[in-house]
Amino acid sequence: MDYVRPKKFLGQHFLTDMEVARRIADTVDACPDIPVLEVGPGTGVLTQFLIPKRRRLRVVEIDRESVPYLREHFEQLGDDIIEADFLKMSLDEVFAGQEFVLTGNYPYNISSQIFFRVVENRHLIPCCTGMIQKEVAERLAAVPGGKAYGVLSILIQAWYDVEYLFTVHENVFNPPPKVKSAVFCMRRNGRESLGCDERLFRQIVKTVFTMRRKMIRNGMKQILGGCEGSREMLADRFFDKRPEQVSIEEFVNLTNRVSSLRQKLKPQERRGSCSVPDSL
Repeated sequence: MDYVRPKKFLGQHFLTDMEVARRIADTVDACPDIPVLEVGPGTGVLTQFLIPKRRRLRVVEIDRESVPYLREHFEQLGDDIIEADFLKMSLDEVFAGQEFVLTGNYPYNISSQIFFRVVENRHLIPCCTGMIQKEVAERLAAVPGGKAYGVLSILIQAWYDVEYLFTVHENVFNPPPKVKSAVFCMRRNGRESLGCDERLFRQIVKTVFTMRRKMIRNGMKQILGGCEGSREMLADRFFDKRPEQVSIEEFVNLTNRVSSLRQKLKPQERRGSCSVPDSL
């Protein structure tokens, strides 16, 4: 097989600039000496620069047309070419529980889902690098106070230090996407625990950002409902802030305040209007 057709439904945009591909491959050196898993190799434009790094490389590809192409052109990978859906595969089994670097020219249509999988498997992934839509990369690396700062920024930066490396223009892809791309690098920070109820933390972050233009007081009313003591807590000037003005540490402190308020309630009250909806 000599040609693979880019498929829109898979979000495929094949990189044609070899220098950009080499620079992306070099991002895995941020975490040396551990295996590499490449997501969505397509025709192996990035793969060809990962192979010479002389460490275990596996690639996972869902496209049934790309898999035989890879097997024909990269015979040295053998069984390390995995035909599977990255979002559904067990990452503990990829390298038998060993840590690895995740990299790739990630499909735009599932990039956020990929990053949430990374967080779920942070015990396995000390480094995540690659190329994504520029807007998503900006959100990953955003700091409080900016328009790009949001749910993705917080849930990723709670566990990873993120670096926006460089921008990639549309004309180096086949077919050219309608947006620019960017290359990034994420490294695990030293945080082993948030120091709060992580489920509640995620729910609070997601809830207040559904009303990102309003003060966080509005979103917190959904969380707290009619809890006894909630009115006094929400009177604090802290709740005048908008969500994008709140740092990760402040969200952790807020989570602990909500937990403390709920623990003071009687069991029947805790199951009532003060409970956080499971759907958030």
